Amino acid sequence: MGATTGADKFGGCPARRADDSGKYQPEGTGRAMAIEKCINEYGVDEVIFEEGSTGRELFVVLDGQVEIAKVDGPNKTVIVTLGKGEFFGEMAVIDGSARSATAIAAAPDTRVMRINHARFVYLVSQQPAFALMVMDALSKRLRASNARHFGTAATP
Repeated sequence: MGATTGADKFGGCPARRADDSGKYQPEGTGRAMAIEKCINEYGVDEVIFEEGSTGRELFVVLDGQVEIAKVDGPNKTVIVTLGKGEFFGEMAVIDGSARSATAIAAAPDTRVMRINHARFVYLVSQQPAFALMVMDALSKRLRASNARHFGTAATP
Protein backbone atom coordinates (compact mmCIF):
# COMPACT_ATOMS: atom_id res chain seq x y z
CA MET A 1 0.00 0.00 0.00
CA GLY A 2 1.49 3.37 -1.08
CA ALA A 3 1.77 6.44 1.09
CA THR A 4 -0.98 9.05 0.86
CA THR A 5 0.33 12.49 0.05
CA GLY A 6 -1.29 15.77 0.95
CA ALA A 7 -2.16 16.13 -2.71
CA ASP A 8 -4.08 12.83 -2.69
CA LYS A 9 -5.79 13.61 0.59
CA PHE A 10 -7.06 17.02 -0.46
CA GLY A 11 -8.51 16.77 -3.93
CA GLY A 12 -5.26 16.55 -5.87
CA CYS A 13 -4.17 20.06 -4.87
CA PRO A 14 -0.90 20.21 -2.91
CA ALA A 15 -0.23 22.60 -0.05
CA ARG A 16 0.42 26.25 -0.71
CA ARG A 17 2.35 28.80 1.33
CA ALA A 18 2.28 32.58 1.43
CA ASP A 19 5.19 34.37 -0.19
CA ASP A 20 6.49 37.73 1.08
CA SER A 21 3.61 39.57 -0.59
CA GLY A 22 1.02 37.49 1.30
CA LYS A 23 -0.14 35.82 -1.91
CA TYR A 24 -0.18 32.04 -2.01
CA GLN A 25 2.26 30.07 -4.13
CA PRO A 26 2.60 26.29 -4.64
CA GLU A 27 4.71 24.51 -2.04
CA GLY A 28 7.60 22.40 -3.29
CA THR A 29 8.77 21.84 -6.82
CA GLY A 30 8.02 18.13 -7.18
CA ARG A 31 4.27 18.64 -7.16
CA ALA A 32 3.76 20.31 -10.52
CA MET A 33 1.65 17.47 -11.93
CA ALA A 34 -0.70 17.47 -8.92
CA ILE A 35 -1.04 21.23 -9.17
CA GLU A 36 -1.91 21.02 -12.86
CA LYS A 37 -4.94 18.86 -11.98
CA CYS A 38 -6.34 21.84 -10.10
CA ILE A 39 -5.69 24.49 -12.76
CA ASN A 40 -8.08 25.57 -15.48
CA GLU A 41 -7.44 28.00 -18.31
CA TYR A 42 -10.10 30.30 -19.76
CA GLY A 43 -10.33 32.67 -22.71
CA VAL A 44 -11.83 36.16 -22.60
CA ASP A 45 -15.54 36.13 -21.64
CA GLU A 46 -15.54 32.42 -20.70
CA VAL A 47 -17.66 31.79 -17.62
CA ILE A 48 -15.87 30.14 -14.68
CA PHE A 49 -19.08 29.79 -12.69
CA GLU A 50 -22.56 31.32 -12.83
CA GLU A 51 -24.56 33.11 -10.17
CA GLY A 52 -26.95 30.67 -8.50
CA SER A 53 -24.84 27.60 -9.25
CA THR A 54 -23.68 25.37 -6.45
CA GLY A 55 -20.03 24.98 -5.68
CA ARG A 56 -17.71 24.08 -2.85
CA GLU A 57 -14.52 25.51 -4.34
CA LEU A 58 -12.55 28.68 -4.01
CA PHE A 59 -10.44 29.90 -6.94
CA VAL A 60 -7.07 31.68 -7.00
CA VAL A 61 -6.09 33.72 -10.06
CA LEU A 62 -2.71 32.50 -11.30
CA ASP A 63 -2.59 34.54 -14.53
CA GLY A 64 -4.91 36.97 -16.24
CA GLN A 65 -7.98 38.64 -14.79
CA VAL A 66 -11.40 37.56 -13.57
CA GLU A 67 -14.49 39.75 -13.40
CA ILE A 68 -17.01 39.11 -10.66
CA ALA A 69 -20.28 40.35 -12.09
CA LYS A 70 -24.04 40.38 -11.88
CA VAL A 71 -25.45 39.25 -15.21
CA ASP A 72 -29.03 39.91 -16.26
CA GLY A 73 -29.55 38.71 -19.80
CA PRO A 74 -27.34 40.84 -22.06
CA ASN A 75 -26.54 43.28 -19.22
CA LYS A 76 -23.42 42.79 -17.11
CA THR A 77 -22.50 44.85 -14.04
CA VAL A 78 -18.91 44.22 -12.97
CA ILE A 79 -18.55 44.26 -9.18
CA VAL A 80 -14.77 43.84 -9.15
CA THR A 81 -11.94 42.72 -11.41
CA LEU A 82 -9.40 40.44 -9.77
CA GLY A 83 -5.82 39.74 -10.83
CA LYS A 84 -2.91 37.45 -10.10
CA GLY A 85 -2.79 36.21 -6.50
CA GLU A 86 -6.36 37.24 -5.67
CA PHE A 87 -9.11 34.77 -4.92
CA PHE A 88 -12.86 34.42 -5.39
CA GLY A 89 -15.63 31.94 -4.61
CA GLU A 90 -14.87 31.99 -0.89
CA MET A 91 -18.49 32.51 0.19
CA ALA A 92 -19.65 29.23 -1.36
CA VAL A 93 -16.68 27.28 0.02
CA ILE A 94 -17.32 28.68 3.50
CA ASP A 95 -21.10 28.36 3.81
CA GLY A 96 -22.13 26.06 0.96
CA SER A 97 -24.62 28.59 -0.44
CA ALA A 98 -25.26 29.16 -4.12
CA ARG A 99 -22.83 31.45 -5.94
CA SER A 100 -23.80 35.10 -5.40
CA ALA A 101 -22.33 36.37 -8.68
CA THR A 102 -20.89 35.16 -11.97
CA ALA A 103 -17.12 34.80 -12.48
CA ILE A 104 -15.91 35.56 -16.00
CA ALA A 105 -12.39 35.47 -17.45
CA ALA A 106 -11.48 39.01 -18.50
CA ALA A 107 -8.09 38.45 -20.14
CA PRO A 108 -6.68 35.94 -22.61
CA ASP A 109 -5.13 32.81 -21.10
CA THR A 110 -6.59 33.40 -17.65
CA ARG A 111 -5.53 30.56 -15.36
CA VAL A 112 -7.15 29.78 -12.02
CA MET A 113 -6.46 27.16 -9.37
CA ARG A 114 -9.37 25.42 -7.67
CA ILE A 115 -9.21 24.77 -3.92
CA ASN A 116 -11.95 22.41 -2.81
CA HIS A 117 -13.74 22.56 0.55
CA ALA A 118 -11.59 19.88 2.22
CA ARG A 119 -8.41 21.66 1.12
CA PHE A 120 -9.79 25.02 2.25
CA VAL A 121 -10.61 23.65 5.72
CA TYR A 122 -7.15 22.11 5.93
CA LEU A 123 -5.45 25.38 4.94
CA VAL A 124 -7.50 27.43 7.39
CA SER A 125 -6.73 25.03 10.24
CA GLN A 126 -3.04 24.50 9.43
CA GLN A 127 -1.97 27.85 7.96
CA PRO A 128 -3.01 30.79 10.16
CA ALA A 129 -1.68 33.24 7.55
CA PHE A 130 -4.12 31.80 5.01
CA ALA A 131 -7.06 32.18 7.42
CA LEU A 132 -6.04 35.78 8.18
CA MET A 133 -5.70 36.55 4.46
CA VAL A 134 -9.24 35.27 3.81
CA MET A 135 -10.66 37.24 6.75
CA ASP A 136 -8.85 40.39 5.63
CA ALA A 137 -10.20 40.06 2.09
CA LEU A 138 -13.75 39.40 3.34
CA SER A 139 -13.56 42.46 5.59
CA LYS A 140 -12.30 44.71 2.76
CA ARG A 141 -14.95 43.40 0.37
CA LEU A 142 -17.73 44.00 2.90
CA ARG A 143 -16.48 47.53 3.59
CA ALA A 144 -16.32 48.27 -0.15
CA SER A 145 -19.85 46.92 -0.61
CA ASN A 146 -21.14 49.01 2.29
CA ALA A 147 -19.46 52.13 0.89
CA ARG A 148 -21.02 51.54 -2.56
CA HIS A 149 -24.50 50.97 -1.16
CA PHE A 150 -24.65 53.17 1.92
CA GLY A 151 -21.84 55.70 1.56
CA THR A 152 -18.72 55.89 3.69
CA ALA A 153 -19.35 55.71 7.42
CA ALA A 154 -18.55 58.85 9.39
CA THR A 155 -15.35 58.67 11.40
CA PRO A 156 -15.64 59.49 15.09
